[in-house]
Amino acid sequence: MTAPVLQPQPEVDVAGGTPAWLVCDGCRRMIYGRRFVRGGHVCPECGWHARLTAAQRVDLLLDEGSAEIVATPVTAADPLGFVDTRPYADRLRAARASTGMPEAVLVARGTIEGCPVVTAVMDFRFLGGSLGAAVGEAITGACEIALRERTPLLLVTASGGARMQEGALSLMQMAKTAQAIGQLDEAGILTVSLITDPTFGGVAASFATLTDVIVAEPGARLGFAGARVIEQTIRETLPPGFQTAEFLLEHGVVDLISPRPALRPTLARLLGVATRRPTSAPASTVHDAAPGREVVREPEHLVQRHPWEAVRLARRLGRPSALDYIGALVEDWTELHGDRAAADCPAMVAGLGRLDGTPVVVIGTQKGHTAAELSARAYGMPSPGGYRKAARVMRLAAKLGLPVITLIDTAGAHPGIEAEENGQAVAIAQNLRLMAGLPVPVVAVVTGEGGSGGALALAVADRVLMCANAIYSVISPEGCAAILWKDPAAGPDAAAALRVDARALLTAGIVDGVIPEPDGGADVDPLGAADALRAALTSTLAELVPLDPPTLVSGRRARFRRFGTPTTPTPATPITAPPATAPSVPAARPPMGGHRSTADLDEARRSS
Repeated sequence: MTAPVLQPQPEVDVAGGTPAWLVCDGCRRMIYGRRFVRGGHVCPECGWHARLTAAQRVDLLLDEGSAEIVATPVTAADPLGFVDTRPYADRLRAARASTGMPEAVLVARGTIEGCPVVTAVMDFRFLGGSLGAAVGEAITGACEIALRERTPLLLVTASGGARMQEGALSLMQMAKTAQAIGQLDEAGILTVSLITDPTFGGVAASFATLTDVIVAEPGARLGFAGARVIEQTIRETLPPGFQTAEFLLEHGVVDLISPRPALRPTLARLLGVATRRPTSAPASTVHDAAPGREVVREPEHLVQRHPWEAVRLARRLGRPSALDYIGALVEDWTELHGDRAAADCPAMVAGLGRLDGTPVVVIGTQKGHTAAELSARAYGMPSPGGYRKAARVMRLAAKLGLPVITLIDTAGAHPGIEAEENGQAVAIAQNLRLMAGLPVPVVAVVTGEGGSGGALALAVADRVLMCANAIYSVISPEGCAAILWKDPAAGPDAAAALRVDARALLTAGIVDGVIPEPDGGADVDPLGAADALRAALTSTLAELVPLDPPTLVSGRRARFRRFGTPTTPTPATPITAPPATAPSVPAARPPMGGHRSTADLDEARRSS
């Protein structure tokens, strides 16, 4: 597939190098040239993004007057003396003459809305942006500057793949650039890719997809093999939109798609948070903690209720979701998508932002408030891809030294054939191990349901809190009742036996504190609930942030090591009688708590 181009009309006057009128080859409409340029070379009618030169890209992204071009060495011009229909040396001379560039990459220092950055920008006009020795040297050089100056690196890619005329030497550039990115990972320096159309072959399979965050322009194509090669090889017709940014976002490869006019603020927000650039206002003045909203640490200070009532309250569809809390509490939020392997789980959200001016990573399970939202978000039950996305963002937090906050409201991990095929148990287990050793502060909050291992995979934390009307359990009460009582209707009895409520869990030491909720519940006053959560998070982080990584990790491991030892406290509070009439579970909920298959239940019945 050949990318469309904007064709100038030859009969019109040209002013300032821009034709007065253009025809978009995407929608075939006439476009006023100056409007097209003001919009960043984007068609105002259909939104198609035209290719930019490297110089145009630098002007678009970097602050005016901040760009400092870095000279890069030009390696051996023709290492193989390669000749096809034309000598390679001739092709190089023609490319340099037509583009005014020594090679296919332009390296520059500069700032984006005041945030320092080192950038390497590829230019597709120069032999298709192919990856040869000089390109590999320029990319590696940019990495080394970023490493030396401890400055974030931005790579803007546009390439057809490796440069065949340089043989195996061009292949080696993939390893060379990949290890340069690895050194930035080891040093804790942020790396970002901006994928433009097209990005294929050796570039896609090396530095372009190894960065911490992958941003793509709308419609940009990214892949190892091009569509034509794939179709000729496997003799199959590819699906519409294959390898486009939109396709790759859905399949977990790119983090976000940003239209060209929004690129600068998007990148600036990301750079500012990831580098812990201070906000304009001191953190202490951004918000005032609500009085009387401190974390409750003594069980006797909590209302005593039957655990089944807590189950009912935790499941109310009006309770704030993770994204509701993020919207109310987190500034400069940038959501990241995908597990970089196969999927972007809608039940798991993750990203970077600021809590009262402090840069943080926030990860949460996302349900919704309507039947349609619940269905679209898989009822808040993450797939293996969701847990792998969470793990990827936690590793980024560890690399950048940012605290991690998790918001948990899930009946459990998503069940089913596809989840098992993709290693649901493995994904959960790996998260447990990863979180135990994260060298940054970790605070987990159960905001609604905390169901089974699917919740625990986000709750191996330095401090585990829960909202007053939340629940936390090894299994849903209905699932437990179906297995042990042989009757799902015995859910209230199971809830009482499991002691799933906040008072019992605080008594048992499973949670470290309980966050009060407004009278009537968080769904009655979501802003009040958000204020209470803010106060709890800021006070808890204030305790943890000063601690060094070894202290954090050893304390976290000791916290979980003690569970099940003779010193673990056990709840002694008597359970009151259940409600006279057990309320029904909301119709939008999956049956049986949503995390046990029929086969699991049958096996449990046989074993019991």
